[in-house]
Amino acid sequence: MSNIFRLFKILFIFRSYRLAEFLGVNTPYFIKIFIPVVNALGRKKYKNFSKEKRLRIALETLGPLFVKFGQLLSTRRDILYDELADELTLLQDRVKPFPGTISVSIIEESLKRKISDVFCEFSMEPVASASVAQVHFAKLKRDSKPVAVKVLRPNVLIDIERDLKLLYLFAKVIRALVPGAERLKPTEVVSEFDNYLHDEVDLLYEAGNASKIKRNFTNSSILKIPEMMWEFCTSDVIVMERVEGIPINQISLLKEFKIDLVQLSHDGVEIFFTQVFRDGFFHADMHPGNILIGKQGAYFGKYIALDFGIVGSLTDYDKNYLARNFLAFFRRDYRRVAQLHIDSGWVPADTRVESLESAIRTVCEPYFDKPLKEISLGQVLLRLFQASKKFNVIIQPQLVLLQKTLLNIEGLGRQLNPELDLWVTAKPFLERWMSEQIGFSAFKNQILKESENWASELPRIPRLGFDLVDQLRKYNQLEKEKIFEITELRKNLKYWIKTSIIFYVVIILIFIILIIFLNYGA
Repeated sequence: MSNIFRLFKILFIFRSYRLAEFLGVNTPYFIKIFIPVVNALGRKKYKNFSKEKRLRIALETLGPLFVKFGQLLSTRRDILYDELADELTLLQDRVKPFPGTISVSIIEESLKRKISDVFCEFSMEPVASASVAQVHFAKLKRDSKPVAVKVLRPNVLIDIERDLKLLYLFAKVIRALVPGAERLKPTEVVSEFDNYLHDEVDLLYEAGNASKIKRNFTNSSILKIPEMMWEFCTSDVIVMERVEGIPINQISLLKEFKIDLVQLSHDGVEIFFTQVFRDGFFHADMHPGNILIGKQGAYFGKYIALDFGIVGSLTDYDKNYLARNFLAFFRRDYRRVAQLHIDSGWVPADTRVESLESAIRTVCEPYFDKPLKEISLGQVLLRLFQASKKFNVIIQPQLVLLQKTLLNIEGLGRQLNPELDLWVTAKPFLERWMSEQIGFSAFKNQILKESENWASELPRIPRLGFDLVDQLRKYNQLEKEKIFEITELRKNLKYWIKTSIIFYVVIILIFIILIIFLNYGA
């Protein structure tokens, strides 16, 4: 019943803010039929505002899930007109804030201390406000260090739980009524989204994500991650190093500071692919509100990442599979792409590789040799989706975040450098990564990695042999008819003990030679 009430509330807000102006002739009929039901109920709000501003306010009113949808749309200037994109951009860090007095009470309750005992200065006005939390500037009392204090919105988890129930209902309806919906795994996709959102509303989880990415980029000169003040971090509040920079979407300001936008676009591609393929752990909420560019010091013209509530992770199998697919695409080896889809189980095993190859070629070939400004990844994905329907391709829920992040990267790339060729920029990185995975370097690294286990396991071989001898002694109490079998077992055991000792000595010698050789090669 609560789901139905929420649905009607969404339609009520839809009418109240007169958002029917966005509906086109292709709007599904089942949506249109609800509009008369709420027409008489809805009061027209903000009638003097533009429809773009009304949409932004409506998304804020509907809650965190709808704000995040608007954030994703705001990065897609290739499919939105400027007025709408500009308005939705305000959702990235300009969501309506809650009072600073509430922030103070949350901080004091969470840290179990008076705010004056922690900070010598605290700005009651937030400097940024998003769908899940807002940020205040402050200075620590102990050393006057400038910090940023992130505070979770009150009751945000209740709002998220409410709308997630509605999403699960939609997923079940789609699975039951839409032909072929099972391959899209709508319920599994919503479940993945559910997990990510619950992680995001635990600020301690975000602090841990930030620290991990900071360690991964310890020696990087192109990406800075703020340091967490762990003694002041809880599930509701985190305190971090204050960083200053220019929001990445303020292109005119970046130019005013004479920042190299072309280099910036290339660095962004390198950072993304490094996180995905080297680390298997990537920032998955890369809208402009979370990305700054340093305007002074060692990180002038470099990336500063914020807000690590949503991150993605990939297994070694996922990374290897994706890298091989990317490289095959870059090389226009569509048969290899088709074969990889079949081998991975993404399409049925009886799929004809020639047919799948032809479909992929038809979608992708027209987009090569064009600058990024002439390519819409959204259109490519849409056409691939349409082609995949014929072959019953199974959507992989664990890669949903990666797909979302690719859309963010494309949106940022278009703003920084419309001439950026994403394929040419990424190809050398992927080729280098693949050589490290399957070449001599990979063999060397794997040997060194496994040697840690050898050092503890190999010395145990003689002891395991003696344990077997002890177990054999217990068999002496068996009945006489078993004595012959035991005698034969003892003979065989003695033989295997001698062989094991010889094998053990040989392995140790080989191990020592390998370590010397690999260290010399390094």
